[in-house]
Amino acid sequence: MIIGVDIGGTKVAAGLVDSTGEITLKTRVPMIPAGDAATGFAAVVNAVEAVFAAAPETRAALKGIGLCAPGPLDPKTGVVLNPPNVPCWRGFPLAAETRRVFQVPACVDNDANAAGLAEYLWGSGRGYSNLFYATLGTGIGAGIILDGRILHGRTGGAAEGGHMTIDYRGPRCGCGKYGCIEALASGPAIALRALARSAGGGPSRMAELAGGREQIRAEHVGLAFREGDPAAVQVLGETAFLLTVWLGNIVDLLEPECIVVGGGVAELMSPYFERISKDLPRWAINQRAAEIPIVMARYGADAGIAGAAALAWA
Repeated sequence: MIIGVDIGGTKVAAGLVDSTGEITLKTRVPMIPAGDAATGFAAVVNAVEAVFAAAPETRAALKGIGLCAPGPLDPKTGVVLNPPNVPCWRGFPLAAETRRVFQVPACVDNDANAAGLAEYLWGSGRGYSNLFYATLGTGIGAGIILDGRILHGRTGGAAEGGHMTIDYRGPRCGCGKYGCIEALASGPAIALRALARSAGGGPSRMAELAGGREQIRAEHVGLAFREGDPAAVQVLGETAFLLTVWLGNIVDLLEPECIVVGGGVAELMSPYFERISKDLPRWAINQRAAEIPIVMARYGADAGIAGAAALAWA
């Protein structure tokens, strides 16, 4: 068995994962991100120990631990460099400390890379050697699997697909660049577009569902869309167009065999997957782009646990 550990700014989730990618047991403990490095690492230890407490036989049979950690990090050395969401870790040797405490192999990578690997090994990308994984949520992340391996780049900083500019006159992204796909098609970007659409003063179903215009979030757009609200349909249609432009660039750069999409916003956008696929040749030089399947990821909220375990299995 393998333990996958998903580390975030507020929690550490750990799970026991078998060779088919099934998560057979899950635990969750609070993360203390603003203290010292030892206190932050203690949350990781507590999450793994909670797995042992629930399944004592695991301790002797454990083959390895994989960890998804906030970046930036160095996946080759397993060192977390300077993550803004976990300020207690600066140059922290997470993989080495995990190996020292639990006496098993340990490896570290970011969540999108790891989730892409899990989809390749066990999920919707199984059977393909080359795939592009995108996670659509509060931000937009990406992972690239080439010949069954994560593409890390020279320093581990490759596959920042969410920060690919598709409109240099577009809004400024949190990364500092302008017109990144994250600034245009993430959950908060969808909410801003919906707010602008409902700002005319007339009735808005999205605002009604949210309890006010200023409270509109991407999930309210999705609810209104399912009711057939024309404004919500337009907002998500515009988002689908932006994603099509982005994925056209991805196809021309990588020509993956499969595009796997996960994250909370992926559920909202899944009704548009067929349209995006059909329209890809208009935004790619590759006129066979429409042959590339665009599919929902297998793993939802557990993508971090599955991805971390995939690192160790691989």
